[in-house]
Amino acid sequence: MNTKNRLPLAVLGAGSWGTALAGLLAHHGHPVLLWTRDRPHAQEMITTGRNQSFLGPLALPPGVEPTAQFDRVVDEAHHYIIAVPSHAFRSVLNKLNEAVTACSEPPTICWGTKGFETGTGLLLSEVFDQVLGQTAQPAVLSGPSFAIEVAQRLPTALTVAARNETVADTVASWFRDNRTRVYTSADLSGVQLGGAIKNVMAIAAGISDGLGFGANARAALIARGLAEMSRLGVVLGGQIETFMGLTGMGDLILTCTDDQSRNRRVGLGLGKGKSKEDILSEIGQEAEGINTTRELYRKSAVTAVEMPITEQVYKVLFEDLDPTLAVTALLSRQATTENP
Repeated sequence: MNTKNRLPLAVLGAGSWGTALAGLLAHHGHPVLLWTRDRPHAQEMITTGRNQSFLGPLALPPGVEPTAQFDRVVDEAHHYIIAVPSHAFRSVLNKLNEAVTACSEPPTICWGTKGFETGTGLLLSEVFDQVLGQTAQPAVLSGPSFAIEVAQRLPTALTVAARNETVADTVASWFRDNRTRVYTSADLSGVQLGGAIKNVMAIAAGISDGLGFGANARAALIARGLAEMSRLGVVLGGQIETFMGLTGMGDLILTCTDDQSRNRRVGLGLGKGKSKEDILSEIGQEAEGINTTRELYRKSAVTAVEMPITEQVYKVLFEDLDPTLAVTALLSRQATTENP
């Protein structure tokens, strides 16, 4: 596809997910600036044509240009895809603020980050509103997707949510091709909540498997995890249909059952008796479910929504509860009717 005279899209964050998304955009014919704040990392990608630290030997597709120059990014690009950890989300928006407010037309800012802001517990769309208000158009990309499989061009289905239908359609068109099916949604809150909450359930499923409790227990955790996701998600403004779709149940199944999931691997390590610090050192990347567990536990208390799986994961992560006792507590809860 001809990329001449097309403004580049900018992907902010050159981890595994940001790099995979940059490649997907480039395969669709977009010139892409892939920004990292780490100059040696940018130079390594420029020199080798790979993001060895995060995606191994896979070559960067033609059209992806790594850079550590943020000024260049905002000078050349008009629309942005953010793929940084949730704790860095606000700082990236702050960096964009001056450039965005100077634009004659509001740019679109889409993020693939899943989680809540640390400390405040805000959804990332709420952080967006605080920092940028009406000066840009927000969208979120989510769904059951491992970065390496997207980078390898394996079939994937995703969802783009935005408050504006035209924005959702436009952003979906950036990523949609014959290997990547992209749906749209107006449920910005629900899509974000599903993508965040499933990470906590993946830790729970990992703990269960790490303890050797088998497939029956894992299936029960997934099913009851979906119930917790739906209960809290609806209270926080999501639509029940969203949690039954790709960004809810679909993402939940993926992260609870495959060891590519960093959050599941956190749970596996905990179930095998490893410390949280040692597990994270082995993984070498962010595990968003840890912070999300803390924020979900707080939201459960504030909203009075019962979330027993989240409560036990919180106690394992932050109160050093023995994982076996956590599972025992779940199994010994008073029997009741199944009510998702």
